[in-house]
Amino acid sequence: MQLTVNLQENSYPIVIEQGCLLHALDYIKVPSKRITVITYSNVGPLYYKMLAEVLSKQYDVYKIEVPAGETSKNIHSIEPIYNELIASHMTRTDTIIALGGGVVGDLAGFIASTYLRGIPFIQIPTSLLAQVDSSVGGKVAVDLDTGKNLVGAFKHPQLVLIDPLTLKTLPDYYISDGMGEVIKYGCIFSEPFFNQLASYSSFKELYQDIDDIIYQCVNAKRIVVENDLYDFGDRLSLNFGHTLAHAIETYYHFQKISHGSAVAVGMIALTKMTEHKSLTKPDTSDRIASVCKKYGLPVCANVNTSHIKALLLNDKKNINNQLSYVILKEIGQYSVYPSDIDFIEEGIII
Repeated sequence: MQLTVNLQENSYPIVIEQGCLLHALDYIKVPSKRITVITYSNVGPLYYKMLAEVLSKQYDVYKIEVPAGETSKNIHSIEPIYNELIASHMTRTDTIIALGGGVVGDLAGFIASTYLRGIPFIQIPTSLLAQVDSSVGGKVAVDLDTGKNLVGAFKHPQLVLIDPLTLKTLPDYYISDGMGEVIKYGCIFSEPFFNQLASYSSFKELYQDIDDIIYQCVNAKRIVVENDLYDFGDRLSLNFGHTLAHAIETYYHFQKISHGSAVAVGMIALTKMTEHKSLTKPDTSDRIASVCKKYGLPVCANVNTSHIKALLLNDKKNINNQLSYVILKEIGQYSVYPSDIDFIEEGIII
């Protein structure tokens, strides 16, 4: 399967093909001498050697490994990476490849957007979350100690190369993490897709249709990105659950709860609140919780709303004390609801 994100001079293809890493040169055609692969310490041993053997037929290939986890995507972690790129004589015409999950994609993309004022990069996502969401759209960032993704840029890849076979080596924890984003797409855009996810007995059964599942998510994001490149209109819809999720992640210092799990909690908690305010069809939150539980996602993070509200003051989308909450009218239908942090009801445990 292949589709294209149409952004004039920034357009790029997305390839979804099982086994495509083994013939990556069929798709990677950049006018570079060097390629540096930035990868996780737990992904490199699985895929770097295979990818490097393929790429070395045409390029000089280097590797930079970072520890797995959100804590690597921090402003303090990037200077040593810049120094490694300088040491390997990377120029403005050379290319960075992000090989790994969403953290590596964000980190490598941010490095590519800033090193020598910007060099090309390619996304090769190996986690479900990255394959269905974060590898597409060009938003790259690193975290500050005070919040998630507070320093970033828009940097579109030259190519997104998705090999669903990499999911077979993922622990269940990371599969659940990715399913948080998959479920999000059903919630905001398509009740039939949501019902499809609900119909499977497990991820093992869902995997029989994994190429189509990834395609539906990526295609939905492609359409949104093409219509709203810089995140001021329709693209806000992709933040369903994320406003609360980012605050939850920050509260736990990006360690106790993963992004996809936080998104699941955020979707459920916000929908419970909007049901209480008669903005959402009753029982919608229960439907979301039921599907989340099926794929091993939490429905509660044990954080009081007073802590969440304090953290929302630093949310990057908090403009003049106003936040744009993405809420559901019902499954498959969203709206953007402008309000302040008091929209989050006091005294509730999220």
